[in-house]
Amino acid sequence: MSSVPAATRAELTKIVSLRTVWIVTGVVITLHLLVSFANVGLNTEAVSKITPTGLIELFPDDPQPAHRAIVDFLVASSFQMGLFLPGIAAVIAGQEFRSRQLGQSLLAVPRRGRLIVAKTFAATGFLLFVSVLIAGISTAFMYAAVKDWNPTLLVSADAWRGQGKFVAFAVLTGLISFAITVLARSTLVGIVVTVALIALTMTQLLAAFTPALDALLPLSAGRNLLLNPADNKLSAGPEHALAVLIAWPVVMITAAGIALSRRDAR
Repeated sequence: MSSVPAATRAELTKIVSLRTVWIVTGVVITLHLLVSFANVGLNTEAVSKITPTGLIELFPDDPQPAHRAIVDFLVASSFQMGLFLPGIAAVIAGQEFRSRQLGQSLLAVPRRGRLIVAKTFAATGFLLFVSVLIAGISTAFMYAAVKDWNPTLLVSADAWRGQGKFVAFAVLTGLISFAITVLARSTLVGIVVTVALIALTMTQLLAAFTPALDALLPLSAGRNLLLNPADNKLSAGPEHALAVLIAWPVVMITAAGIALSRRDAR
């Protein structure tokens, strides 16, 4: 069972059989449900007060065109939960080292390059599942708010484009954490490094002094890709952001593959 598809199936089976992965995923989804439920009443009230000129106040004293504001809020609600997917990815990558199962995996897939590819595909599949679920929950709760006004808004091209960008961001940033964890062979280190990268963006220090460097950070790239430049101070455009988000996992996974090929199977 050394072909990439077979190895990927085996790795995916391993992921979905891990109780810790489902516990962490359940916590993230539950948090998203709670936050979305808390917002649905406020959003419904705001939609009911849309002016004849098509303005909405999702936030006090901040009237905006309703279509754009609702789509932006929809994407932002998914985006905030996407910050937790690197944690899931770190748990996925770290379980094998914690339980010292790498040797068994290498018996099944002796070629380490093929093994890292299979692990990456499997992690991508699970992260894709979780990110689509998050996007679906965001859409369902927003539908409850807009169904009496414009239910087709949530299947408009803008909504699909925004949620598609979110899914890309969530999967790619998750793969960064996955690769860091494989490199470090530690779930804790993977999470700590990922949190440090997020904190570096959240402080906005780099954005204030060196926007070009800030634009190279994964979370900043996510903001640049997903958020509306009319309402947010961004450090680069969406094309640059997507390139950064692709480059990070490619470089990190390549480094993880090289490290895996040169270390012992502990």
